[in-house]
Amino acid sequence: MEQLGIAMFGITAVWLSQDKSERYRKWAPLFGLLSQPFWFYTAWINQQWGVFLLSVVYTVCWLRGVRTYWGGK
Repeated sequence: MEQLGIAMFGITAVWLSQDKSERYRKWAPLFGLLSQPFWFYTAWINQQWGVFLLSVVYTVCWLRGVRTYWGGK
């Protein structure tokens, strides 16, 4: 189940992040954030502390994208 969430949301986020249109690109950080609980859970259960730390960093990066595209100007 976790791998499905990572794949669905993570791949969608990466795909959207490379779109030429800002209309679609702005959705990338939201899908990226949706993938993060799956990353955290998987890292916690498997005691992969490096992956857990990277998940924190990715979450901060995705939040930056949310602020950029959705935070107003």
